[in-house]
Parts: sequence; structure tokens; C-alpha cells
Amino acid sequence: MQITVSVNGESYVRDVEPRLLLTHFLRDELRLTGTHWGCDTSNCGACVVRLDGVPVKSCTVLAAMADGAEVTTVEGLAHGRTEADLDPVQEGFMVCHGLQCGFCTPGMMMTSRALLDRDPDPSAETIREAISGQICRCTGYENIVRSVQWAAAKEAAAREAADTESSEAMA
Repeated sequence: MQITVSVNGESYVRDVEPRLLLTHFLRDELRLTGTHWGCDTSNCGACVVRLDGVPVKSCTVLAAMADGAEVTTVEGLAHGRTEADLDPVQEGFMVCHGLQCGFCTPGMMMTSRALLDRDPDPSAETIREAISGQICRCTGYENIVRSVQWAAAKEAAAREAADTESSEAMA
């Protein structure tokens, strides 16, 4: 069957098998290998992407279900290729050592970005609840939680600076 899907802002038209999983479509067809394929049973969360803004485990979504949708992968978080272009979540994971082996990291980042988009100042408990559907076998989650808190603080500071600049411009 033919599908049309927007991935990280770029439109793709492809013929796919009706049973093809979104994770395999992203990795094998589009060569976006940041989405990791871990368990194929929706237990690990390494394959989380955003489908029309909602985090989903792409190992449980058929590529055909993404027809006409917007998919964002971890590659779509950054706004360019330099460190300065990183999404605050990516930067937080780097600064606060929110990863060790890195296998779960793309899914953790996608879930964290979705959390911060709906709750810009989450508590540690809220962060833990948001990532509870994902498994990290290396970190113990402490640095992951700190990474998300760091990103939230960076975004809050940026909003405050923008508000101050706007207020000064109006005066």
C-alpha cells in the first residue's frame, strides 16, 4: 500500500507492506536509525517517537497507521547540526549525564520532550511517571530525571528572558 507521511518536517511517499511496523519503516526505509528497536513487545520504550505530537512506541504502530500523519524522531529534535542547535532535552541529557550506553536515550528524550511541552515545570515524580513505560538498564534513572529538570529550567529561563525583553520593548 502507498503511504504519505511527514517525518521531521519532510514528506515521504512510499509503498509499504501493510504489516510493516513504524519502527522498521523509520530505520530501514528512511535510514533514521536514532529510533532504536529493542524488544518488539512495547516493554522497553527505546522506539518512542511522536505521532502527531503524541509519544508512541513505534514497535506497536503500523507504518500504514502513520499515513497522513506527522512523525517526529529523535533526529527531529535538534534544529541543526551543532551543539548550539540541540533541543534543551538533548542538551540536558548531555550536560547531566542522562545516558550511559545510550540505547534507551532516544525514546527517553522523545517522551521527555512531550512531557515538557505539556508540563513545563514537572516534579521529579511527574518525570518518573512520564518515563515509567521505558526501561533503562544502566542509569538508575537519577541522571535522566536531572536531565529533564535541567531542560525545564533552561526553557523557563529562556521564557523569562523573552518576557523581560518584550516588556522592555513595550516601555
